[in-house]
Amino acid sequence: MTSEPAFIAQLRGVATDPGARGLNDDAAVLEVGNTRLVLTHDALVEGVHFLANDPPESVAWKLLATNLSDLAAKGATPLGALMGYTLRGDSAWDAAFVAGLGIALDHFGVPLLGGDTVRGSERHLAMTLIGEAKGAVPSRSGARAGDALFVTGVIGDAGAGLSLAQSGAREPAALLDAYRRPTPQLGAGLALSGHVTAMMDVSDGLLIDAARMAEASGCGVSIDLDAVPLSTAFRGVQGDDRAARIAASTAGDDYQLLFASALPLPTLACQVTRIGHFTREPGLALRDREGEVAAPSHLGWVHQN
Repeated sequence: MTSEPAFIAQLRGVATDPGARGLNDDAAVLEVGNTRLVLTHDALVEGVHFLANDPPESVAWKLLATNLSDLAAKGATPLGALMGYTLRGDSAWDAAFVAGLGIALDHFGVPLLGGDTVRGSERHLAMTLIGEAKGAVPSRSGARAGDALFVTGVIGDAGAGLSLAQSGAREPAALLDAYRRPTPQLGAGLALSGHVTAMMDVSDGLLIDAARMAEASGCGVSIDLDAVPLSTAFRGVQGDDRAARIAASTAGDDYQLLFASALPLPTLACQVTRIGHFTREPGLALRDREGEVAAPSHLGWVHQN
């Protein structure tokens, strides 16, 4: 079976337009007259990206939010959405999903412009977002040795929330919400886009996404696990030792922004934390207060072969 990296490598042979950015980024950028459009497409599959017993309303929110997160990483604002939806003969689920989607679209000010429906046995949902960038559109490949590595918000809440949802627990609600109703960092993306050398969202896990940014940029990255920002709710459930911090940094679904920047940063309205720096030597290096830390075999989410 073809792996995801191998398939994307095959697609690069046909995705030759400059707007595709060599399929090395999370969004395409098209220059249309004086307008810079940013386009992204993401999908959710039941049993892979959400649980079968997750509320349909939250699945709708997550579908929109995960796509908006890609626009946030490009400093773009949304203009509209197109959706693909699988009908499985469950009218109650469909109605609840539509109600939740309406709430999410209204909350983020995104018009639904169209899409497509199909019938199938698996619940597969997809969305394309069209956005507009007024300024710089950061890629994930612009980091340079010596740049500092930052992240917005906190890391690990969504992973902890997924564990709670899998166990049937209902508290802490903040962790469940982080998993089911992520908040795309649109405002932070707009504020940061002119001050970064590279930026992407944390979707598959802090460690794997930082390693991807470094590799795309032709350098390495060193991360201080003690600096990774954790919430009080996360600490209350999983603790604050090395194992907990590695768990938080590999869980994924955070949808915070990971970015590289030369110091100093200007004063920003959003919370950002410096967690490491980029190096000339390739690869991922980890450390904490006790010294060097061996990288775990599992850095984050990857699609299996």
